[in-house]
Amino acid sequence: AEIDLDRVLRGVRDLLQLKASARKVALELTADPTLPPAVGDYDELTIVFQNLVDNALKYAKPNTTVRVSARPVGPDRVAVAVSDEGDGIPAAHLPRLTERFYRVDAARSRELGGTGLGLAIVKHVVNRHRGRLDIQSTPGKGSTFTVVLPAAS
Repeated sequence: AEIDLDRVLRGVRDLLQLKASARKVALELTADPTLPPAVGDYDELTIVFQNLVDNALKYAKPNTTVRVSARPVGPDRVAVAVSDEGDGIPAAHLPRLTERFYRVDAARSRELGGTGLGLAIVKHVVNRHRGRLDIQSTPGKGSTFTVVLPAAS
């Protein structure tokens, strides 16, 4: 179906705003006014962005901002980027992040309430939507997880 990504992202923001406030993290959402609808399943894409924003809030440092931005990419794609200002992830771990139960820091993940399945679910759903997940991270500066999906034509 054609999915209004701005609506999905506003719902995720509203759901996680209390958690952001409790962690002293600002949650900022911007959507390009020319953002076309995506092709996909509303509930599944909500799960994808809930996972990504929840992770960003978990690993963001207090008094920083988690940014969620949506924009068109070329004539037939849309991209949603979720960025945090956390500790970042060493490059050696990036290829394995979407494996089930993989954790960069197992003790910290358990302490923060993670199961090690969130990013595996994200990757699975994004693949089912004929999309792609890109991960960029710089230790000491933070991480950006970008989901690229087909746009409705």
